[in-house]
Amino acid sequence: IKEVKNQVGNNKVICALSGGVDSSVVAQLLSKAIGKNLICIFVNTGLLRKNEEKQVINTFKKKLKINLIYVNAEKEFIKKLINVFNPEKKRKIIGNLFIKIFERYAKKIKNVKFLAQGTLYPDLIESKSVTGSQTSKIKSHHNVGGLPKRMKLKLVEPLRFLFKDEVRKLGLELNLSRDIISRHPFPGPGLAIRMPGIITSEKIKILKEADYYFINELKKTNLYHKIWQAYAALLPVKTVGVMGDNRTYEYVCLLRAITSEDGMTADFYNFDKKFMQTISNKIINNIKGINRVVYDITSKPPSTIELE
Repeated sequence: IKEVKNQVGNNKVICALSGGVDSSVVAQLLSKAIGKNLICIFVNTGLLRKNEEKQVINTFKKKLKINLIYVNAEKEFIKKLINVFNPEKKRKIIGNLFIKIFERYAKKIKNVKFLAQGTLYPDLIESKSVTGSQTSKIKSHHNVGGLPKRMKLKLVEPLRFLFKDEVRKLGLELNLSRDIISRHPFPGPGLAIRMPGIITSEKIKILKEADYYFINELKKTNLYHKIWQAYAALLPVKTVGVMGDNRTYEYVCLLRAITSEDGMTADFYNFDKKFMQTISNKIINNIKGINRVVYDITSKPPSTIELE
């Protein structure tokens, strides 16, 4: 906190809040250091988890009383992503649009000198060793690219020498709720990269529900904290099924749950049959549009944690 105060002084700082662990800890740390001189901007891309925007607003605006600008940009993102199925293109479009919208709102704030980011030590390592550039492709969305240069902002990165587990400890010391601190990692491009192929509003709706049922079931059975990351994905494949006496032709939902120390290597979590049956039934019985559930049993390497 002292370090941040010294660096920032009486200047205003903007922070891109995603609701994930890193940006939440940065926001809370800065809020404790500089109070109302912190302005957070939260962009709803429409690709977040179910009810995520409500949770973020509740936590940061209402509970923690942080200056928060909420931007609902769902329609803009969907429009830009129509008919795009190349994973790198998806990431680029989302990253660029995110920066554009963030910049649009940041420009309205007078006398901003600093931009705060939740860069962690592994991000630094990954970006330096892989590409030799400041921010790696891997994290291109989260660290808002060339924005500081264009807006002539200096960077504030209070977590840059910490690992994820240390960030979580820091968060608890700053009185953030365990709910926020122990959240699974969530990718910048959000649900867009958990939906190989073309993105549609209908698919996003289906996927939000599937993910919601899966994560809730993990919490209910006390498995959530044993797992590094878990999610549902929607595959671009339809298969035939039977519901009652009728033939169905719906999407396949893929579930992924992995254990890991640091996200660099990972192993799939071994659920028992009962859990698998329960979650499969819940997803298929409650969500129109899915008639088959599969579980991803690949480690990293050779597979990545995310599908795209």
